[in-house]
Amino acid sequence: MTFFNDKIANRLGGTSFGQTTEIYKFEIIKRAKARAKKKHPELELIDMGVGEPDWMADMQVVLKLCEEAKKIENRWYADNGIVEFQEAAARYLSKIYHVDLNPIENIVHGIGSKSILAMLPICFINPGDIVLTTIPGYPVVATYARYLGGEIFNLPLYEHNQFLPDFKKIPNEILKKSKLLYINYPNNPTGAIATKEFFEETVEFALKNNIIVINDAAYGALTYGNNKPLSFLSIEGALEVGVEVHSLSKAFNMTGWRIGFLAGGELPIRAYATVKDNTDSGQFRAIQKAAIYALEHPEITEKTRAKYSRRLDLLVSALKEIGFDIKKPGGSFFCYVKSPKGIQNGMIFSTATQFSEYLIENYLISTVPWDETGHYLRFSVTFEAQNEDDEIKVISEMKKRLKKLDLIF
Repeated sequence: MTFFNDKIANRLGGTSFGQTTEIYKFEIIKRAKARAKKKHPELELIDMGVGEPDWMADMQVVLKLCEEAKKIENRWYADNGIVEFQEAAARYLSKIYHVDLNPIENIVHGIGSKSILAMLPICFINPGDIVLTTIPGYPVVATYARYLGGEIFNLPLYEHNQFLPDFKKIPNEILKKSKLLYINYPNNPTGAIATKEFFEETVEFALKNNIIVINDAAYGALTYGNNKPLSFLSIEGALEVGVEVHSLSKAFNMTGWRIGFLAGGELPIRAYATVKDNTDSGQFRAIQKAAIYALEHPEITEKTRAKYSRRLDLLVSALKEIGFDIKKPGGSFFCYVKSPKGIQNGMIFSTATQFSEYLIENYLISTVPWDETGHYLRFSVTFEAQNEDDEIKVISEMKKRLKKLDLIF
């Protein structure tokens, strides 16, 4: 036993910390990729599993960072942010989402949306409180709620319900103890979008049951076809019950820059600002100023959205030809499809994880499996390609490899 064995907090497993042999999903995929490259050095990996933009930030945003980083006045701690960023975020919400907020009272920046989501349970959760969270989904809010002694009740997302949670299925005894509802639209991994009607239902549900809503809008501006960006906060009554997390990672290709913001009513914003003030010293002022440039140039997002839309069209067409039951998602850069059941006169797959591992190791096509509410694969169109011809080549090569399998659905 080492000095620390009996000193690790129970929330991390206590004396069992570090002893588990469980391997997490993305580590399994990482190891499978390594084995596959060794096994098939002649094949190039087609990575449809990466959930990060393949483009770097717009060059004007980069130049703005360089310019601002040289200024001596930007060396100071930013603490809870600079007013100029809050004002730019407010203008952005008004222009893109038709939501008008006070930049001082209703908006605070964060070092990426992940940090914001980690801090929000600290603002609201006491031991025994329940957090309602969708599965499949992004786990940060649930993880921190557990750290704080909270409990989790999962709301499954099913295709027959357009991957929206069904609040009517929540037992009354759960509702009585519920404090937070976490939703994420446009959704990772399903690509589903929320309708105005669903958001209205969510506001009504929250008011009736005294539950705070967190809408994670990291993919908010990435919508396709006739689907326009829709903010939860644009719904009447939403400011009374909820907050919304925005990120520049996906819409502006600024993933590693770690910049986003929280928008909502004055009291929850103050609560978050209090926790944040005791957690970090704010994002580098020069990054915030570069982010202001990005927020003021939504045409950057339009170029990115056009690219993803084009790639999704190619991917959907290819997967349909192979036999997948698929349609273009309303938002995000993900396609979420039912996993094949097996191969004609060959292997049978009881889970999406089994098929995903088989696909990586034998055909060097990487996807992300989800088995929580049925057996599904997540394809991402953030694969690396230099131009439109490259995009066609990547999808064509993927289709060629998949066609060899003669899949059973």
